[in-house]
Amino acid sequence: MADFLIPPGLALIAAGLLVPMVQGRARSVLLLAAPLLTLWLIWQVPDGVVLSFEFMGYVIAPVEGDALSRLFATIFAIMAFGGGLFSLNRDNPTELSAAFVYAGSAISVAFAGDLITVFVFWEIMAVGSTIVVWCGGGEARRAGLRYAAIHLLGGVLLMAGIAGEIGATGSTEFRAMQPDSIARWLILAGFLINAGAPPLSAWLPDAYPEASWSGMVFLGAFTTKTAVYVLLRGFPGTELLIYVGLYMVFYGIVYAILENDIRRLLAYAIVSQAGFMVSGIGIGSEIALNGAAAHAFVSIIYMAVLVMSAGSVLYMTGKRKCTELGGLFRTMPLTCVCAIVGALSISSFPLTAGFVAKSMIPQGAADENLMIVWILLAAASAGVLFHAGIKFPWFVFFQKDSGLRPDDPPWNMKAAMVLFAFFCIALGVYPELLYALLSSPVDYVPYTGAHVVFQLQLLLFSGLAFFLMLGWLKSTMTITLDFDWFYRGLGRALQREFQIKGSAAWAAFADRTYRAVVRFLETVYRHHGPQGVLARTWPTGSMAFWITLLLGAYLIAYYL
Repeated sequence: MADFLIPPGLALIAAGLLVPMVQGRARSVLLLAAPLLTLWLIWQVPDGVVLSFEFMGYVIAPVEGDALSRLFATIFAIMAFGGGLFSLNRDNPTELSAAFVYAGSAISVAFAGDLITVFVFWEIMAVGSTIVVWCGGGEARRAGLRYAAIHLLGGVLLMAGIAGEIGATGSTEFRAMQPDSIARWLILAGFLINAGAPPLSAWLPDAYPEASWSGMVFLGAFTTKTAVYVLLRGFPGTELLIYVGLYMVFYGIVYAILENDIRRLLAYAIVSQAGFMVSGIGIGSEIALNGAAAHAFVSIIYMAVLVMSAGSVLYMTGKRKCTELGGLFRTMPLTCVCAIVGALSISSFPLTAGFVAKSMIPQGAADENLMIVWILLAAASAGVLFHAGIKFPWFVFFQKDSGLRPDDPPWNMKAAMVLFAFFCIALGVYPELLYALLSSPVDYVPYTGAHVVFQLQLLLFSGLAFFLMLGWLKSTMTITLDFDWFYRGLGRALQREFQIKGSAAWAAFADRTYRAVVRFLETVYRHHGPQGVLARTWPTGSMAFWITLLLGAYLIAYYL
């Protein structure tokens, strides 16, 4: 066992628990310094198990390092720093504390070498993220309850699967596996729920947009990407994931195009982007797995830019509907520029981070002769430009003049957006910085003439289609029904029906019970009351006769 000081995730969790205990400048220093310390600790973790102990006869390895662990832990720490910087003027220590515990738990999952550690920090993540949602106030309370219910279901499935897997193998090791047993299917189901996979994808756009302007920055980074990490670690090459991922991709695109709420639009974009990664994991080739990991890394960055820009608009205007916004480029130029950079990156525009990472996944499909998958992923890339690439910045910062004249947000929020926008461009211009972090050598050149021309053609076609169809895409004050209707609308209807039927059944049961009790009491009174047979005064001779008769019967029975 190598020398080791502090598990990186626990350091950030400890910092999160300290947040409510400090105020003012000390809290700001803690919010910025703790993620940087955690990042330094991450890069002190060597390959292999560096911290382990026995528990109930099983080996627990809370910290096991390799390139994949460090990749995800690194971007989680960077995101914690960016989220802390963006949230410096958020006067809610509960949210900030829960957010850091949430981020630290994600880092702990990334370094977990056994299934028990994965489960423990998986559940702490669920608790931390639920508190972050609740801190949004208002509708966030009910959305947080629905969010918690879905993640508790996922946790139960994961716990049952892990128990079955340990019982079958006798080992707690977290390693690559195939879903060839009920226990492993349960583990896979638990992971997919957090990834936003069907049929429960709606938990994400239901809960995330109800968080505060700062809370969604944290929420968009950790849960789905941690799920991608454990799928990369546990189920690479599982063919089912190709089709699950494709469903997620197009589900997110279609609903984002229909959406009027900019934060819900971005929430659907998170599901769509996670779908690309899940498909890459299902393809299972080296380039596809590298693409899924690289895409997870850069997706956190450009989604942070987009969510931060939406949060800045909400913070400065109090509005989040496309129909209420427009023309903000006049007074929020920096926010507008950062949003455009994020939009270009999510659309895989050349010289942005999305171009050098996401394109490896379709290339993996092409190398495996999965032509239909390649075509669908290419079409999905055009669809992403349609909603997050153009619709979000167009309807928020351009289109009609809404009459709103807000300034750009405070300096810390601008600094966070600029920092992540810079990462989007830096990794797009120098992809070797990203490729060097991946777990396998990267034999892929993104900037070939054919690839650049193909991507530009795809994006230009999609952009032209957007403006030709702009009249049809005009946002209206409508509500899009998602699968959460089944456990929100239909669930409430079933609850009301159950309540009516249950109340009627209880009333009938109570009435029957009451009547039975009354009859019993009447019978008792009839026999034992003042005029009852057993309560009357009997003549002495009659009593002697009956006693003699009973004694004689007893003696006969005794001798027989």
